[in-house]
Amino acid sequence: MPTEKKISSASDCINSMVDGSELRKVRSNSRVYHRYFLLDADMQSLRWEPSKKESDKAKIDVKSVKEVRTGKNTDTFRTNGISDQISEDCAFSIIYGENYESLDLVANSADIANVWVTGLRYLISYGKHTLNMIQSSQDNMRASWLGDLFDEADSTGRKCISLCMAVQMIKKLSPGVKNVKIELKFKELHKSKEKSSTEVTKEQFIEVFHDLCTRPEIYFLLVQFSSNKEFLDTKDLMIFLEAEQGMAKVSEEISVDVIQKYEPSKEGQLKGWLSLDGFTNYLMSADCHIFDPEQKTVCQDMNQPLSHYYINSSHNTYLIEDQFRGPSDITGYIRALKMGCRSVELDVWDGPDNEPVIYTGHTMTSQIVFRNVIDIINKYAFVASEFPLILCLENHCSLNQQKVMFQHLKKILGDKIHTESPNIEDSYLPSPSDLKGKILVKGKKLPSNCNEPEGEVTDEDEGAEMSQRVNNEGSEQQTVVPPKKFQLSKDLSDMVTLCKSVHFKDFQTAFQNQKHWELCSFNEVFASRCATDHPGDFVNYNKKFLARVYPSPMRIDSSNMNPQDFWKCGCQVVAMNYQTPGLMMDLNIGWFRQNGNCGYVLRPAIMREEVSYFSANTKDSVPGVSPQLLHIKIISGQNLPKPKGSGAKGDVVDPYVYVEIHGIPADCAEQRTKTVRQNGDNPIFDESFEFQINLPELAMVRFVVLDDDYIGDEFIGQYTIPFECIQPGFRHIPLQSLTGEVLPHAWVFVHVAITNRRGGGKPHKRGLSVRKSKRGREYATMRILLIKAVDEVFKSAALPLREATDLRENMQNAIVLFKELCGLSALANLKQCILALSPRLTGPEGTPLLLFNLGEQYPSVEPQSLLPEVLKKVISAYETMIQMSRTLLENSDAVYDRILQVQKTAMEFHENLHEMAVKEGLKGRKLHKSVESFTWNITILKADLLKHARAEALENLKQIHYAALTCNLCREAPTGSLGSESRARPNLQAIPEKAVAEDDHDIATDDDN
Repeated sequence: MPTEKKISSASDCINSMVDGSELRKVRSNSRVYHRYFLLDADMQSLRWEPSKKESDKAKIDVKSVKEVRTGKNTDTFRTNGISDQISEDCAFSIIYGENYESLDLVANSADIANVWVTGLRYLISYGKHTLNMIQSSQDNMRASWLGDLFDEADSTGRKCISLCMAVQMIKKLSPGVKNVKIELKFKELHKSKEKSSTEVTKEQFIEVFHDLCTRPEIYFLLVQFSSNKEFLDTKDLMIFLEAEQGMAKVSEEISVDVIQKYEPSKEGQLKGWLSLDGFTNYLMSADCHIFDPEQKTVCQDMNQPLSHYYINSSHNTYLIEDQFRGPSDITGYIRALKMGCRSVELDVWDGPDNEPVIYTGHTMTSQIVFRNVIDIINKYAFVASEFPLILCLENHCSLNQQKVMFQHLKKILGDKIHTESPNIEDSYLPSPSDLKGKILVKGKKLPSNCNEPEGEVTDEDEGAEMSQRVNNEGSEQQTVVPPKKFQLSKDLSDMVTLCKSVHFKDFQTAFQNQKHWELCSFNEVFASRCATDHPGDFVNYNKKFLARVYPSPMRIDSSNMNPQDFWKCGCQVVAMNYQTPGLMMDLNIGWFRQNGNCGYVLRPAIMREEVSYFSANTKDSVPGVSPQLLHIKIISGQNLPKPKGSGAKGDVVDPYVYVEIHGIPADCAEQRTKTVRQNGDNPIFDESFEFQINLPELAMVRFVVLDDDYIGDEFIGQYTIPFECIQPGFRHIPLQSLTGEVLPHAWVFVHVAITNRRGGGKPHKRGLSVRKSKRGREYATMRILLIKAVDEVFKSAALPLREATDLRENMQNAIVLFKELCGLSALANLKQCILALSPRLTGPEGTPLLLFNLGEQYPSVEPQSLLPEVLKKVISAYETMIQMSRTLLENSDAVYDRILQVQKTAMEFHENLHEMAVKEGLKGRKLHKSVESFTWNITILKADLLKHARAEALENLKQIHYAALTCNLCREAPTGSLGSESRARPNLQAIPEKAVAEDDHDIATDDDN
């Protein structure tokens, strides 16, 4: 299959434009015209044909072009009726003339759009000198760097090196490129020059490196962020790191450090320039990994009760294959503990020679000696995590062998076992921090008044349940295994302190009788029924008690349940079959990557607070949680291997990428890119997707790469990451195999933008502002309880809640209007807006048309000369935005205090709410609904609508401040309070918002066909 010529320089772009391309021209009346656009050979004008205009009018002079915008960022694109059918990545606009008219175009691919945008920007910057400039700077640093490497290898001074050495050198510089491909490229080069040689010259070496190792998608980025140069200087890099990568407090020293670390050429290091190769090195480094490095260490509050955490848990840890016939092995425990697992299972039975053994009872699984397992646990318990390890002890032994079990546990684990009795005055379990280095034994326990050396308890036997299931020929009917009684040793019983196994009857009984140190185990089927029939009760139950969910006994192949189905209910201990790879284990491994992979992840606040409303089955936004938007652009892939065991198509790979969202039902979604045919080396996808995330703290994103095959698509690699761990900006994602190993040099390159991230200690995330007219706003409302006194209190919250929404929305509307007039999408931050605007703010002599007064807390603008009408509109929008931000900052505290007062007053009714409802005649479902409405209302009042809005306003002021300094558009250095305040708040976040595109302004632009 023939491939298009690779575009890897500005010169390639100009040549391609001279050859011409078919582009679609879009007008505001939604009409689309297919036209052939080309650049005149003298590079003075852009023409299109056919056209009803005279030939000299169907053109735009290059010197009249003011700017080139990417994406759908003009009024024509925003307001026409077909915008949704146009790809953001294929759209671009040419702004030209004194009236800033727009020529809005759509290319057939993102590649073609990139060619035109890059070429036009070069022409705007350098005019008729464009080619001279390109030829003078192109590849200088690369050529000198590669030339130096070649000279070092050419120790004999023969001006050539062996083919073998040349291949090894390129392989070392770009490890992902296959040897055979490098050799083939050299042979093709020799053949094209009608030479047959095993020697390689310097020029040939540089040419092959250029062809194989230039990534065009990174070249386009380099040009975009270097103001149309072939390298990034320290100032360019500073802007890129701050505005795109979300780094806070970037100094010139940091830029220099990045250049020194990643720039391979001596010239670049000396001059402080980052070449294409240096930029590629940086983007592929650990600094640009998608996973937030803060989450690689324990960063969450570890002082909450144990029941407030998800706990990484294993089922049938001793198995390394299926749970019916598979072998048992101690390596199962080693693997699980090394992966950060904090709950392992020991199914213990009487063994020969008075030595207890571990296996799945009533099955054909092999056996391992209990003592050996305890030895391994002692050795590996705290290798990956210092936080408590739970031993789920399923004890089926005789009293004799129970004594042996006790002796092994006591002798081998000793003081590591937690033996302190729970404090009956406490309401919750101790925290992971309180239990560092401790092993908690989960199992049956004799009554506290038992003074005999043994006593009778009910048996727990998952194996018997499974055996019965298998004998029922796969029937899915819930069969109840009658509880068996067995004798339990008091010594072993006393080892159980904080995890006493008890039978679960129903939620009402549990709320009344269960102690906080008692733990129930739920069969997956029963837990699913609880989640469906009683979602609110299940969440409330798990606020105080630990719940363990284990796979259905019907899973005799040791397949895994979806842990998200139970995490959304708050279940902490969801036991997974670690020996079975696939989607479900990907989710488990991905989820527990966060918080330093310590095996404990703090649950969302809404699932921990005593008075809060959350339903596990919600298919809508969550009360008290502002939805966030995740924007992902899949740019390219690198070195994608052939799927394992696949041979139908030889070495050909036809990859595509799935992006999956896993979380509460309202968040679950997936999107896929197009297939790129016959290219696993560097497929370019250039496709953007948007997902609304209603409960960010429980969401995960999974990237899956598949090989498109008519027989059946095959798995290439995947990577799963918690939403809260994603870093914004341009990021590389390392792909993993089906069994979790990292695929060498296999990556997916993406751009991520997240709407107004929250979470302490993180850099500012790029925010999304949303315009929403007052008439279409959704105001938070209070539910009616039918308890008059309480309803009157909640009624008083309506006005301050409405005021809070208006303060926030008015500021959001003003921000998005300003962004649009700057020619950027709602995803842009204000630093990017000022940077994009700065060329328009500079007069013909290089003098500024206006300056920002940074001596004030709210930076004002001061015109230095007469402004054109278009610029006056932008400045008017800027002033409105500043005024709305000021109004919010000056009034938010008072509004919040009024909302807080309502919350405090309402909470005074909490303890007596049940009695008050009964007095009002409420009972049964009405009573339940009334209590639920109370928790709903309190959740809404706790949300603090203005907290994140204040942070966004302050962050925006800071960005304007620094952008004005960067662009030399400030009247004086800052002396006011903003400078100190913004530096004291380096990580302010912006308010999360649901994206609702409701345009309420229109700037007329038209275009003859």
